[in-house]
Amino acid sequence: MLLNTILSVVMTIITPPALQEGDKIAIVSPSGAVNAEYIQASLPVLQEQGWVPVVGDHAYDHDGSYAGTQEARYADLRQALLDPEIKAVMCSRGGYGAVHILQQLDSLPLRDNPKWLIGFSDITILHALLAKNGIESIHGSMTSHLAKTNGEDDDSRALFDILRGTLITYELPADARNRLGEASGRLYGGNLAVFDALIGTPYDFFNQEGDIILFMEDIAEPVYKVERQMYKLKLMGVFDRIKGLVVGQFTDYPGAKAKEMEDMIARMVAGYDFPVVFDAPIGHVSHNIPLVEGRMTTLTVTPEGVTLKQ
Repeated sequence: MLLNTILSVVMTIITPPALQEGDKIAIVSPSGAVNAEYIQASLPVLQEQGWVPVVGDHAYDHDGSYAGTQEARYADLRQALLDPEIKAVMCSRGGYGAVHILQQLDSLPLRDNPKWLIGFSDITILHALLAKNGIESIHGSMTSHLAKTNGEDDDSRALFDILRGTLITYELPADARNRLGEASGRLYGGNLAVFDALIGTPYDFFNQEGDIILFMEDIAEPVYKVERQMYKLKLMGVFDRIKGLVVGQFTDYPGAKAKEMEDMIARMVAGYDFPVVFDAPIGHVSHNIPLVEGRMTTLTVTPEGVTLKQ
């Protein structure tokens, strides 16, 4: 009984501290090589918010399609995660490559100095790492978005609010495919191809205890491949367990008519009774709302629309 109590305390979900004026935000490139202009243009946006951006030593590196060698990418992220003066870590972009340094990062004392990590797409790998370690993180846009919008759009403002400790509620429009209902649970998910590849590993989102609301998005994946992944979730019993599903944007998928992807997903979850949201503004699109992974979330779906409250 005592051991169970100790383990429960150790794995309490940690919310990283809110950012204050003058706090430092590290910018790192853990995956694909990045256009340096995006990083450079994002710096004044963060400075205008009163924060001090610190660019990783290897953030501009190139090693084939990667943002530097595996050793360089790990060194930057390790430095950012362990430096007590760094209060948040923004990934410059996704791409592919974060999995190379996943196990090395997992050996770090991440809970000793928790801080916000921001990113999406391949950065789902790092969200899974932090979920395993019981630390909330932010699924949201990265430097290219700040560079293109100057941080003046609603999504950037929502990101800044989250970093400052504000609780977020989104009101989303109704969709004919939505399934009505209300659910509460911790929100996990991200890029479907990425978290699908982690199933059965220590970084599997579905290792998390308690109720889960799942969200997903993807880009350039054919409908049949996503259907295969959905069947995997179905056969694993994921759809018997989750309390709600938020379907984000599936974009640039080949060989299919518009909305064929969403119609397939609707068929896959038709036999369950949890609330489902379609066409949520999450993914590889200009309107990509930031979400806190690991946070208790209430999802309410009515004929009039959707409320997602974190």
